[in-house]
Amino acid sequence: MNFPAALLLSALALSAQSYDMIEARDLKVPMRDGVNLALNLYRPARNGVPIEGKFPVILSRTPYDKNGADAAMNRYFVAHGYIVAVQDVRGRYASEGRWVPIFDDVNDGYDTAAWIGAQPWSNGSIGTIGSSYVGATQHALAISNPPFLKAMVPRNAMSNFGRYGLRHNGAFELRFFNWALTLGVPTTATTEAAARRAASTPHAIPTLIEMSKQVNDYVRALPLRPGTTPLKFAPEYEKWLIEAMSHGQYDDYWKNSGSSVLDHLDTFKDVPAYHVTGWYDSWGGPVANMNFPALRRSKKSLQRLIVGPWIHSSEFLSYAGEAQFTPDAALNLAEFQTRWFDRWLQNKPNGVDKEPPVRIYVMGGGDAHKTPEGRVFVGGRWRDEQEWPLARAVNTPYYFHPGGSLSPAKPAETTPITYQFDPRNPVPSLGGNVSSQGTMGFQGAADQRCRVGFWLCADSRPLSSRGDVVVFQTPPLTEDTEVTGRLIVKLWASTDGPDTDFTAKLIDVYPPNKDFPAGIDMNIGDSIVRARYRNGGAKEELLEPGKPYEFTIEMYPTSLVFQKGHRIRVDISSSNFPRFDLNPNTGEPMNNNRRWRVAQNTIYTGASHIILPLVHAAGR
Repeated sequence: MNFPAALLLSALALSAQSYDMIEARDLKVPMRDGVNLALNLYRPARNGVPIEGKFPVILSRTPYDKNGADAAMNRYFVAHGYIVAVQDVRGRYASEGRWVPIFDDVNDGYDTAAWIGAQPWSNGSIGTIGSSYVGATQHALAISNPPFLKAMVPRNAMSNFGRYGLRHNGAFELRFFNWALTLGVPTTATTEAAARRAASTPHAIPTLIEMSKQVNDYVRALPLRPGTTPLKFAPEYEKWLIEAMSHGQYDDYWKNSGSSVLDHLDTFKDVPAYHVTGWYDSWGGPVANMNFPALRRSKKSLQRLIVGPWIHSSEFLSYAGEAQFTPDAALNLAEFQTRWFDRWLQNKPNGVDKEPPVRIYVMGGGDAHKTPEGRVFVGGRWRDEQEWPLARAVNTPYYFHPGGSLSPAKPAETTPITYQFDPRNPVPSLGGNVSSQGTMGFQGAADQRCRVGFWLCADSRPLSSRGDVVVFQTPPLTEDTEVTGRLIVKLWASTDGPDTDFTAKLIDVYPPNKDFPAGIDMNIGDSIVRARYRNGGAKEELLEPGKPYEFTIEMYPTSLVFQKGHRIRVDISSSNFPRFDLNPNTGEPMNNNRRWRVAQNTIYTGASHIILPLVHAAGR
């Protein structure tokens, strides 16, 4: 199926109807507890007058100021016969109430949907859009099993975040520390408005604004204790952040946090949903590995998945960090979403329901030249699939050998490798599946060499030269090797204390060329496990010093052709900062340590390995 051609046909079919737009701001929508949430409404109109009649409604519920919503997208939907409703979530901007992320959006979403469906301009059909937090409010709404909801396009949805995305195998993703200290402001233009809404007293507004510029200093001073930073003047944010950073155990606190899809499949509304994410997106794992397969198994309605080579909420780009892909990697989001809603909200037979259920961008195949922007041309192509993960992928263990080699052959020796992990000198994060990271980090693909511009880099050495990074890599590949699917490391390791972390990173090692004479060590995926939560997080289990344990470290998924002449590499360490918070190695309560210690961590080669889902050439 030719995706762009299908979109063009849809656009041509829609061209017969086109409307002007009229807006109404700050409508008060009552919730069941008496709180009013503010909503902007964008309606089809002619000559400044709303058109009589009933229309389907596209709803987004956002913490990012409804007045800053995508005006071009709103106009596109309205021009094609939709009403658009954009609402400030509870406790943010013009909405009343106290802010608690996502938790209240289950009931608030239900009440908003019921209100929309009862309006004279509504035809009783609601579709939902939005990325990240706004994807989370979609799932929270669906978990409430609301009336009138007929279709969804959750993009990069913040979901199951007690497992991955906020907590991560017990560790904490520090991008949310940045989110809270900047009061959830994606751009500086709305900092003052956010500070005004969050401040416990107007006198503290300048202090909160100044704090938002000093995140890097505060993150180096962790742990965060109540009342010790200017965040105390935004008490809702301080309370939530300290609770989240202190709560490593996976229990009802996380299961009932609002958008944990896997824990609420029984009440999740059975409606068609198109799940969208990227290989370098901060929510790629929960979207592709959790939500899509679980909903496809448990629901009758059509579930679709598309995964591109994108960083967070950037489907309109054809690059991710320092990696450049083909021009068609970019997605026309307005047309893409309109096709989906035309089918399910306006019953137009446009064929979207007949297309393959999964569409992925397979990265790789480029000639690695340097683009004018300084990126490396990775290349790639789109491919349709019938399921995710791919049934034909062969899960192949690649073992860690004592000499640093990586191979499908199991090693004869099992020599342990011990390294020193000093949490005061962590391995810097260079790229990765991040978002909302502010000045702390860089999104997407990045050569794993320190350089000016990357925070915490004190020199220009490659990360592989550090003593606390243990490298395992294949010889140069003799043929192209496609890896598509879940990326899981099974690590046997021990430490000399009660707790520590272990990290894993998958890297595509490029050979030198004229544009990149040192080659490139391109990050593909990474992850972490906090040792005390090695058994799934249901309870905390400190370690017996010196005793080997098996740790499962699952990265976010990928689809990449490691080209002939490249090497496949896995780096094992115990920090990846500031992507993840630092383990003090003391076993003290989470986010409440007073001590730090240097750990002696040991990897046991032989049994330790990464499982690579290989797709052979005949099945591509």
